[in-house]
Amino acid sequence: MTLPPFLRRWLPTLALATLSLIWGYTWVLSKQSLAYAPPFAFAAERCVGGAIALFVVLKLLGKPMTLQAPKATIAIALTQVAGFMVFQTWALVEGGPGKTAVLIFTMPIWTLLMAWLILGERVRGGQWLAAAATLTGLILIIEPWDMHTSLFSKFLGVMAALCWATGSILIKRLRSKVPVDLFTLTAWQMALGAIPLIVLANLVPERPTAWEPHFIGLLAFISVVSTGMCWWLWSYILDRVPAWEASLSVLGTPVVAILSSRLTLGEEFKALEVTGILLIGGGLLLLSLLGWAASKRAAAVGKGHRA
Repeated sequence: MTLPPFLRRWLPTLALATLSLIWGYTWVLSKQSLAYAPPFAFAAERCVGGAIALFVVLKLLGKPMTLQAPKATIAIALTQVAGFMVFQTWALVEGGPGKTAVLIFTMPIWTLLMAWLILGERVRGGQWLAAAATLTGLILIIEPWDMHTSLFSKFLGVMAALCWATGSILIKRLRSKVPVDLFTLTAWQMALGAIPLIVLANLVPERPTAWEPHFIGLLAFISVVSTGMCWWLWSYILDRVPAWEASLSVLGTPVVAILSSRLTLGEEFKALEVTGILLIGGGLLLLSLLGWAASKRAAAVGKGHRA
């Protein structure tokens, strides 16, 4: 089935909106899940579940299941899956689910720098304004001047961000050289990344997982949708827009996380949070408008050449 050109142009935007909504609300679901499972075991369980779901879908769709570009895939699995999950979970253990966890969303800063140095991607014109707005909004939400958690937990949060950014750059570079299937790549990176998490979960002394029906439902959603499907969506987005733009756009995730957390728990919004949310929303809207304008120009140039 061939989609109309206008719909194809908006698919990455729709994918980003879906990703932000699901990943944002997953923070609330993950907090609920940690009442049933210890942190490292939970990280391993969600990755194993995500890998199984992805391989089942691969089989049903008749897509290739063999491991392609093994060295690059292992590097992506160790950074974007294992490294990210370990440092994120460790940061939550050391600093709690507060502002320290949000430090992983410094990822766009590192991605922007790495994309410039490694991929040669440039930020131009109005894109700088969008980048400044979204990153300023992130700073207002994090409030780095008012973080009462330990320096070590902050370090862990930044390491999680660096792992995520590195994995994103590796995916972008791999796809520019080898036409690997995105679904196959996501399935294998999830499976390979789960191995160190399983080992760690067995080495770190933790309480056993309480396999109650409510937790099984939470784990099924987080594994299949939040982990398996959403990491595939992330790879799809990286394949179609510059890495720095994709990383900025995913800042909708902490906005959704804050909104859903506040609404679920009945907490009051802070003035800086609201300002940060508005700045991020404005920056993401500007990015979308700039992308739309660029696609319109490209379409006009294409028609001119055909004429």
